[in-house]
Amino acid sequence: MDFIHKSVLLKESIESLNIKPDGIYVDGTAGGGGHSAEILKKLTSGKLIMIDQDPDAIKFLKEKFNGKDNVVIVKNNFSNIDEVLNDLNIYFVDGILLDIGVSSYQLDTAQRGFSYHLDAPLDMRMSKEGISAFDVVNNFSEEELSNIIFRYGEEKFARSIAKAIVLRREQNKINTTKELAEIIKSAVPFKIRRENKHPARKTFQALRIFVNSEL
Repeated sequence: MDFIHKSVLLKESIESLNIKPDGIYVDGTAGGGGHSAEILKKLTSGKLIMIDQDPDAIKFLKEKFNGKDNVVIVKNNFSNIDEVLNDLNIYFVDGILLDIGVSSYQLDTAQRGFSYHLDAPLDMRMSKEGISAFDVVNNFSEEELSNIIFRYGEEKFARSIAKAIVLRREQNKINTTKELAEIIKSAVPFKIRRENKHPARKTFQALRIFVNSEL
C-alpha cells in the first residue's frame, strides 16, 4: 500500500515557512511527502532535506521524488537533525517543518500494531527497530507499566490496567493488539466501557509514545 497521509495544516504551514526559492529547508517528519511536495514547488535553486525514521516512508519517498536533484532523503529521527545536517555539510537552514506524531499510514496498516481497532502483532515501532510494545507489555514490571500508562496516557486507571496486564501474561504472552485492547477493557469500570471512546486509546497512546521516545 502507498504511504498515504493527509498533511496537517498544509496551506498554513507552507505559508508560515515563507519559502525563499534558493533556500535550504528540512522536513523532519517527511512521511508521505505531502508537505515536502509543496515546499519543492516553491524552490528553484534551493534544497530540501527530508528526514523520516520509518523505512516504509523512506522507500515511498525515494520512489515519489526519484529524479529530483535538489532533494536529499535521510532515514533518521529528526531529533538527530544536527548530525544529519553536519554529515551533509549544511550548517544553517532557512526553515524546518515537523508534523509530529503517528501517521495515518501507520495507524491504518494493521501489521504495524499501532491501532486498537485492528488485530495485529503488538509492535508500534515507527522505525521498526528497538524495543516494541510487545517487549514492554510482556517484560516490564507492574509498576513500570503503570507509570508509563499514567505518564504518557494520562490514564487514571493506569494501576488497574497494569495489574490486569501482568495477571494475564502470567498465563500466556500477550501477542496482539486485540488481546491487549480486551485486557484493558476488562480492567476499567463498566461505565467507561460504555462510552463512545475506546477504553484502550490512552494506554495505546502511552505505549506508542514510550516505545518511540516521542517526547
